[in-house]
Amino acid sequence: MELEFLGTGAGVPAKHRNVSSIALKLLAERNAIWLFDCGEGTQMQILRTSIRPRKIEKIFITHMHGDHIFGLPGLLSSRSFQGGDEELELYGPPGIEKFVKTALQVSQTRLSYPIRYIEVKEGIIFKDKQFSVECRLLDHGIDSYGYRVVEADHEGTLQVEKLEALGIPAGPVYGQIKQGKTVTLKDGRVIDGQDFIGQKKQGRIVTIFGDTRYTPVSMELAKNSDVMVHESTFRKDEEKMARAYFHSTTKQAARVAKKAQVKQLVLTHISARYLTKDALELEKEAQEIFKATKIAKDFDIVEIPLKE
Repeated sequence: MELEFLGTGAGVPAKHRNVSSIALKLLAERNAIWLFDCGEGTQMQILRTSIRPRKIEKIFITHMHGDHIFGLPGLLSSRSFQGGDEELELYGPPGIEKFVKTALQVSQTRLSYPIRYIEVKEGIIFKDKQFSVECRLLDHGIDSYGYRVVEADHEGTLQVEKLEALGIPAGPVYGQIKQGKTVTLKDGRVIDGQDFIGQKKQGRIVTIFGDTRYTPVSMELAKNSDVMVHESTFRKDEEKMARAYFHSTTKQAARVAKKAQVKQLVLTHISARYLTKDALELEKEAQEIFKATKIAKDFDIVEIPLKE
């Protein structure tokens, strides 16, 4: 599981940062990629990575501002040209279906695959045996959501060494034991499979926020996340301006991370006012409150390892 940042800027594209888009790469888990936001130029950013548009299974839009959605029509069209024929699920606030359908209709674009539109409301919006996704409404003037992705726990592995120590040879019986069944061996011994399966490994949690003011909802949504991605449009001394524009400061993002007891905070949605040196200062501001903070650059990859 990895996060790859395709765009980390705020408002408009800049030379050093494109606008918002993040890929959650689940290639090992389900041979798929989930995209969070799709600002202008996202498909151009993808061309500079190993991501294949046909692998994009779901797209989650946090809110309907242009720097988070203007790349959608182009990417959806290119996915069709590049061999994508599997259904794509598109999650977002009310209006997302109208926006995409209008763009495709006016441009007379026909896709080779169906799109399933899901206009989100607070709560669990997706769940299968591997993952669940919950969203909560934030504070941004228009409907803006944060998404919490929770991986199911991993089953414990078969403790082959213990079986070999008891003189139990490999064979079909291992499969039965791995399923936790009670089996009777040829020599009459009864084996409880549960005794030979390691402990479950807790699934990983990733929380990705849309644009927002500082709000208690953020702490609830991000609780105990392995990685929390939060906007950081303003410096720590610009709280009044951040509130006026419905955004957050470095200090506020760090405060959310600390209160939510996350493992790592990644700052994104950085104003074009801040160049490389200035951006590092933003990182230091957040680290004063929450040490495990990094500021994302375009094409940064954050690995999210399994928990020990």
